[in-house]
Amino acid sequence: MERWAGKIALVTGASSGIGAAIAKELVQQGMVVLGVARRVDRVKELEASLRGAKGKLHAVKGDVSDEADVTRVFDWVRSQFGKVHVLVNNAGIARNVPLTGGANLSDMRALFQTNVFGLFYCTDAAVTLMKDSGVDDGHIIHINSIAGHHIVPMPGNYVYVASKFAVTALAEGLRRELRDAKMKTRITCISPGFVSTEITSSGKLEEVEKMMANMPSLDSKDIAQAVVYALGAPPTVQVHDVMIKPLGEMI
Repeated sequence: MERWAGKIALVTGASSGIGAAIAKELVQQGMVVLGVARRVDRVKELEASLRGAKGKLHAVKGDVSDEADVTRVFDWVRSQFGKVHVLVNNAGIARNVPLTGGANLSDMRALFQTNVFGLFYCTDAAVTLMKDSGVDDGHIIHINSIAGHHIVPMPGNYVYVASKFAVTALAEGLRRELRDAKMKTRITCISPGFVSTEITSSGKLEEVEKMMANMPSLDSKDIAQAVVYALGAPPTVQVHDVMIKPLGEMI
């Protein structure tokens, strides 16, 4: 990780859970981290707690589901820092959207707008900035899910599963485009099993919470360590897919 010291990393969804853990870990590793979130006050609290660390956290208010807001954030990054070396697409939501009738279509739109379009907006903006600033050895990390690789039994949540399958396809597509463009920027998809975060409670997924209560789960720190592992691989090594499950998980 020494080669990333002082480099710029942008982490979305940095206000809690996995995003906060990743932002904290990268700061402790010496990186300058731009923690983007709608609940920016939480990121500011984390920023204050990390004073004196090897790196530096900057709290940035931003909504990845809003294309114009993503443009504003990256314009600010361009003007203040000139470049970005690492992008961690972590922001995501979950909603109960049944496929058998009675679905709230606004929930479906919000889910795809954040999990898929938000990830695409940030990736497009980051790659553009990398190209413009001469960063040819960056790293883009998508925080995906095991639900993006096989159909996890989550009644009412298969639209969420579909959004994560889209992330898997976008990661592989980006890898191929970067390869064809002869760019050395790497792409990594990190796919956790159950992680103890706020995503189920904020999405009011009562059935999923009941299921998780009786199953082993990962900690957000485990995912942050996986990010460090992928970043710390030699520049000639692309850790493309990392699947992490808690020991004893039945899915």
